[in-house]
Amino acid sequence: MYRFLLTRQWVILTLIGLVLIPVMIELGFWQLHRHERRVAHNAKIGRALDAPPVPAERLTAPGRDVPDSAVYRRVTARGSYDPRHEVVVRRRTNADDEVGFHVLTPFVLDNGKVLLVNRGWIPADGPQTAFPKIPAPARGVVTVTGRLMADETSAASGIKDVRGLPDRQIMLISSGQQAHALGKEVLGGYIEQTSPQPDDGSPQLLGAPDHSGIGAHMAYAVQWWLFAAGVPAGWIVLVRREVKDRRAAAAKTESEPAEETAPATA
Repeated sequence: MYRFLLTRQWVILTLIGLVLIPVMIELGFWQLHRHERRVAHNAKIGRALDAPPVPAERLTAPGRDVPDSAVYRRVTARGSYDPRHEVVVRRRTNADDEVGFHVLTPFVLDNGKVLLVNRGWIPADGPQTAFPKIPAPARGVVTVTGRLMADETSAASGIKDVRGLPDRQIMLISSGQQAHALGKEVLGGYIEQTSPQPDDGSPQLLGAPDHSGIGAHMAYAVQWWLFAAGVPAGWIVLVRREVKDRRAAAAKTESEPAEETAPATA
């Protein structure tokens, strides 16, 4: 009765099922690992934001990359803004998805080194080729606090570092590029300013990163595993249905000759 399983159609169907099961199981574990990484990343951001601020030079230095453990850590620095050499970062959005610029201002420390400060977002009121009007930063010696961030790269951000842009406009924040442009020692990475608050609310300070959502990776993992479990279950259902159909066909074949030979009644 089960010899049909050796037919070409059923062999192919069985092989497909045997291939799908481990693939779906592996896809489930892939989503599980993505969930675990997301949870760990959120926890890291939370610890960094909750930690007390430390001097920026304790976590970064000229010509060095910001270590992953220091990203989002709150840092402080004392010095003065250098608005003459500030630049804007193109095609950046605010919380309402409005397109504008980020304002990147060099902050000269007491020792002469420079810390790049992302002072926040401003709207793109004029043409992209024109340098926008930027609210002036605080004057004199001030203490600035912000979240330490690593240099931006095309690989990590997906933003192409376009060359030949209008003067004082950039696509990515790179301490190395700014060090070359300024001719000074620039600390690796940059900070997203959190204080002092601008007097008129502009530039708009950047909000803290969302570290509460975990996405649907765990749900996707369970979904893939259910699919993997459904493959053998579905195969069994198909086999039983095939057996039932074949038995019904055999019974019908056996009954047909009996009906033909049965004598007619008066």
